[in-house]
Amino acid sequence: MRRSLALAGVFLALSAPVATTSAQQAKVQVGVLECRGGSSVGFIVGSVTHLGCVLRAADQPDDFYVATIRKVGLDLGITQESVLAWGVFAPVNRLGPGALAGSYVGAQGSATLGIGIGGNALVGGSGNTVALQPLSAQGQVGVAIAAGLESLELRPGR
Repeated sequence: MRRSLALAGVFLALSAPVATTSAQQAKVQVGVLECRGGSSVGFIVGSVTHLGCVLRAADQPDDFYVATIRKVGLDLGITQESVLAWGVFAPVNRLGPGALAGSYVGAQGSATLGIGIGGNALVGGSGNTVALQPLSAQGQVGVAIAAGLESLELRPGR
């Protein structure tokens, strides 16, 4: 059972960038979503992390969100702090306030020993029309390893 879950996770991790790249072809980058959050404890089969996020787009005021990230798969360890940044791709070149609110899913992987890195590509939002592509490696502090599926719930905040 564990082996089949691991193989499924590896397959999803390898296929997600291809699937999201083809989905992006009809989309434009509308801005950057930056998220920062506190501690997370992995419980072997998953974890939950809460983050504060801001969408920064040219010629628009900052748009704030509260994020909840849930991971399913291998997730062991403790992280003190995380910083993530995604390029936001949508079918239009301008989003209104709160437009990113919704659910996103995708593959995720990270490793941390002191300072660590990771990455994740997510698709969701309004009618699954928004793609969040990692702009740089996820940064975190702690001791942890994680790989599997990830969901992100964004709610308007602040």
